[in-house]
Amino acid sequence: MGKLQKVDLSQAGDVGQVLRRIDKEWMLITAGTTEKLNTMTASWGGIGVLWFREMVNIFVRPERYTYEFVEAEDYFSVAFFSPEHKKALALCGAKSGRDVDKVAVCGFTVAQGIEGGVYFEEADLVLLCKKRYRTPLETERIIDLDPTEYYNDHHGGVHVMYMGEIVEVYRRA
Repeated sequence: MGKLQKVDLSQAGDVGQVLRRIDKEWMLITAGTTEKLNTMTASWGGIGVLWFREMVNIFVRPERYTYEFVEAEDYFSVAFFSPEHKKALALCGAKSGRDVDKVAVCGFTVAQGIEGGVYFEEADLVLLCKKRYRTPLETERIIDLDPTEYYNDHHGGVHVMYMGEIVEVYRRA
């Protein structure tokens, strides 16, 4: 058996790949119904296990239009796309669904999961999640980081964290 060697997280196999996709390739957080939904680009989030369930953690600022949909619905999805969709993901992070029909502009096709919740057919990987927990982040609990770097007049309000149990997974064949 070989000796453990320190490596970059990008070399850590599946875990490194998932984190790289969230950080560098981004994901779309989507909630709503097939009739009315909103989506936003995110590069903050995580995946883990809690309460013996596979979970996704997402973070949404209350001023984001998507927040209303995540709050109102039992399900949300996180979706990852191939690089050719990077421009669409950039638009979904820069424009508000209050002002722009992002689904139409991006040419996305809305689909609904068996359990409920919505996602886009153009994604490479979709994790459909049932909300299990929510809590607003508290800046006074941030350790060894300056909260004003993330929460100020330029960046916006403090995120709400949602933990969703992964109930369905869709992957492009």
